[in-house]
This record gives sequence, structure tokens and C-alpha cells, in this order.
Amino acid sequence: MHKKEPFFVNRLKSVGYAFKGALLLLKTEASIKVQLVISLIVITAGFYFQISSNEWILQLLAIGLVMSMEGMNTAIEEIANFIHPERHNKIGLIKDIAAGAVFIASVFASIIGLIIYLPKIF
Repeated sequence: MHKKEPFFVNRLKSVGYAFKGALLLLKTEASIKVQLVISLIVITAGFYFQISSNEWILQLLAIGLVMSMEGMNTAIEEIANFIHPERHNKIGLIKDIAAGAVFIASVFASIIGLIIYLPKIF
């Protein structure tokens, strides 16, 4: 019988795995690198334009949503490629739907950015 780990040790390991996954995304995925650069630019703009607390909250939520969706999209693509390495219409459909979810999050994040920054620029 396998001895159960203490709760705190188990949570610590989980956080370690999650951190490892985030680093893997940043190291291996071009799309997440692009999102990171955009995020850094927008965060810099937030400091420059001294956006409000509510604007920071919306901006950070939008960044987190897009980057999280990008990670989920990558995970779905990896699973799909593992299950069916050859080209397959159904796998292509699954990948397109996952990419579409990232696209939707990105469009709404862009709208949030425009709502925050256009009045400050003009």
C-alpha cells in the first residue's frame, strides 16, 4: 500500500508541476511568447498612463485569460497529436475550436485594451 503524502507536501508538488508547465509554455510556444511581449507592453502602458485600480483588474484579468487559453490550446493540441499523429479531419476540427477559443479571448482582451487606452491617448 502506498503511503499518502501530507496535504501541504502534495500542494507544494502541484504548484511545482504547474510552474514547470508555465515555464515549458514560455520556452516552447511561440504564441505564448508573443502574448507575453504584448502583456509587458500593455503593463508598461498601464504604469505610463496611471490607469485606475479597476482598469488594472480588467487588464490583468484579460492578460490572464488569454495566456491561460493559450496554454489550454497547447495542451489540447498536444493531446490531439498524441492520440492521432496523422492528419485527421476530426482532430483538425478539435484544434480549430481550441484555437477559436484563444481568438475569442484575444478579441475581447483587445477591446478591453481599447476601452482603457483610447481615451488616454486621444
